[in-house]
Amino acid sequence: MAEVIKVGMADLNICVSPNGLTTLGLGSCVGIAIRDPMTKIGGLAHVMLPDSTAIRNNSNIPKFADTGIEELVKRMVAKGANRSRLVAKIAGGAQMFAFQGGNTDAVRVGERNVEASKKKLAEMKIPILAEDTGKNYGRTVIFYPESGDFIIRAVGKPEKVI
Repeated sequence: MAEVIKVGMADLNICVSPNGLTTLGLGSCVGIAIRDPMTKIGGLAHVMLPDSTAIRNNSNIPKFADTGIEELVKRMVAKGANRSRLVAKIAGGAQMFAFQGGNTDAVRVGERNVEASKKKLAEMKIPILAEDTGKNYGRTVIFYPESGDFIIRAVGKPEKVI
């Protein structure tokens, strides 16, 4: 029986098929699912913020898009994934609150998380095959490296597979 491994907020994990990975409560956070289609090794990161360089004495690598994605790929390759075959899907990055008077960076954290995730994946030459990002609602995701299915659930919305 396949196991679905939970990934917490500001956390990441990897697994091998037939197992899957899930994370709850992607509001402005972004879930980055990466897999090697040949070995069926996959990983999921739940990033909260776009850029680790803005924080001094940062010890939480998965919390940030830049360091979290690098660490996820490093762990997958150590497990046997081929770096050149990796592909990604992303979800989350919602604007959860509507504030009066502005488009400040604090309000745009979801959008900035999506931008930073895409930038890091592009730098690492990992193509994004699909995404479900933005809007104004939270998401829970389940990722299956076997098929690459990234299941997205949101309250009051039909389940979506990307």
